[in-house]
Amino acid sequence: MSMVALQSIDKADTAWVLVATAMVLMMTLPGLALFYAGLVRKKNVVNTLMSVFAIACVVTLLWFAVGYSLAFTAGSSWLGGLGRAGFAALRFDLQGGQLSVSHLAPHLPESAYAMFQLAFAIITTALLVGAVVERMRFTALLLFSALWCVLIYAPIAHWVWEPGGWLAQLGALDFAGGAVVHVNAGVAALVCAYILGPRHNYGREAFEPFSLGWSAMGAALLLFGWLGFNAGSALAADGRAALALAVTLVAAAAAGLSWMVVEWAVRGAPTLLGLLSGVLGGLVAITPAAGFVQVGSAALIGLAAGITCYWGATWLKRRLRADDSLDVFGVHGVGGVLGSVLTAVFADPVISGVHANLLSQVTAVAAVAAYSAAGTALLLLLVRLVMPLRVSAPVEQQGLDLAIHMERQH
Repeated sequence: MSMVALQSIDKADTAWVLVATAMVLMMTLPGLALFYAGLVRKKNVVNTLMSVFAIACVVTLLWFAVGYSLAFTAGSSWLGGLGRAGFAALRFDLQGGQLSVSHLAPHLPESAYAMFQLAFAIITTALLVGAVVERMRFTALLLFSALWCVLIYAPIAHWVWEPGGWLAQLGALDFAGGAVVHVNAGVAALVCAYILGPRHNYGREAFEPFSLGWSAMGAALLLFGWLGFNAGSALAADGRAALALAVTLVAAAAAGLSWMVVEWAVRGAPTLLGLLSGVLGGLVAITPAAGFVQVGSAALIGLAAGITCYWGATWLKRRLRADDSLDVFGVHGVGGVLGSVLTAVFADPVISGVHANLLSQVTAVAAVAAYSAAGTALLLLLVRLVMPLRVSAPVEQQGLDLAIHMERQH
């Protein structure tokens, strides 16, 4: 446990990280919850909202119990130790004039750093809800999410963000989670969709979204929170944080417009959902590069992301034949891979202080995807030994809201 004097903490940086943490938490609650709930059918709105909220609660407790220690302590190159486990990490001694800090951010209270990283763990795990909506048992989802955040997310975060992690040692660059968050969640979502199977009548009837207005407000909150997601990853109120904030919005705008134009040309009409999806695709793609690229490069990354994620959510989705219900893989998986690779293309050593390596980026993407896919499949199969993964056919047709929660959206 590293204890330092209270006065050694940088108050400005701490204030910014606290604000950024709240912004990232808002991405999940209410941002992601609203975005997902607006896209499902009315009979499953409550279940979708509850799934996101409940996962946030589960991950929070497990993070401080064990996840944070496994991810962000210096153990092996594969996994951290247990020195910060058991809710033991966050120390504050007013009488002694000391508090604990992480070796990764010694200028911040460890409580601020651990909370910021918790917000990432929450939204990464909650993203998986988009692949299993309208058919996964609530109890199975909670058990799977608990195992996944500890056994899949925490090790990958250690590989990439802990300096002793093997991908960090390899030189992989991931400023705010292109591989750790988006490739990881996107690939896991695709595996979930395959193992659960499609929803009843998927592909044979139109599944009308409950409220595109809800989804638009959720996307707006995601966009706002993403500024804290990327700029907060500088862990300081400095020039890199400011640049990361600027490139994040530029990439999102470019991607939203490029998706809209492509969809307009292909389908003959621009759609609100398409514009929202493009913006999110741009946010995903700029995430690994946000602290390493110039504004012009961010615009190019965004333009490429809008086109590529449109392809991922349409042509590729049809070819994969998976009911990835809310396009987690098509937007987050595809966008995360693209952004991670383009980080090597556009990273500016003047900003980053290091030279990006394409082989290291591709290796990181491949390693994260392989571990996430295999680990997710194994965890789902283990959960299936304990309980069914899917609700029964009558429950699915009735809707999960009344059948599971005895509530419904009026």
